Amino acid sequence: MREAAQLSQAAVATRLGCTQTQVSRLESATRTPSKSDAERLDRLFGGEGTTYFAGLRRRIVARPSGPIWFEGWTEEIEPTAVVLRSWDPLLIPGLLQTEAYARQLFSRAPRAVPEDVEKRVEARLRRRKILDAQNPPSVLVLFDAGVLRRRVGGSEVMSEQLGYLLEVAERPNVTIQVVDPDCLAGLAGAFMIAELPHGQPDVIHADSPVQGQITSEHEFVASIRNRYEAVRAWAYPEHVSLK
Repeated sequence: MREAAQLSQAAVATRLGCTQTQVSRLESATRTPSKSDAERLDRLFGGEGTTYFAGLRRRIVARPSGPIWFEGWTEEIEPTAVVLRSWDPLLIPGLLQTEAYARQLFSRAPRAVPEDVEKRVEARLRRRKILDAQNPPSVLVLFDAGVLRRRVGGSEVMSEQLGYLLEVAERPNVTIQVVDPDCLAGLAGAFMIAELPHGQPDVIHADSPVQGQITSEHEFVASIRNRYEAVRAWAYPEHVSLK
């Protein structure tokens, strides 16, 4: 379809506000398009009123295989990033969660199914592999001070989680900072910023109770970057954050 329209992958990436790699993964069916991507693809290749890609996406997402919308981030963006910045006002960021902490979160979700819970826990733990890569990204983590007081699964789970944070914070590529609870700049929700190599545009993931947004559109990236810096201004120094 793209070739028939005489468009390069780079041209489609520009229209979608994503990277050429993401377009390639769409074409090879290793990436699920977001709702906005599907709508843009329908307009790009079929004009107004066309719903081919939107319908295709609905069929894919209907499969009972967990949070498909997030796979684009964990399978494409995180593994290739050179710098990962994150903020979470409520929870330990997923990349640094222990197995027990993650299992508590997923099992307490409404209508949680044990089989799906285990799949999601496994997927979350797989994300840690990037920390052990030969050239791991710089990981800059911010979370609200209240996160450490929020009991997820009881004292044993929280003790293990805090121990893991202290352990991973010893790595030279990981910086963990706790943010003063009086900070209001990040209350709108959690987000992540991925800085990619070779001059590719940054990509952000902004969280939502239903479905997060993943985009490299400049205005969204700039807005999230500004919010990140506003939150970071309230962060305690690294050497006192986990004391």
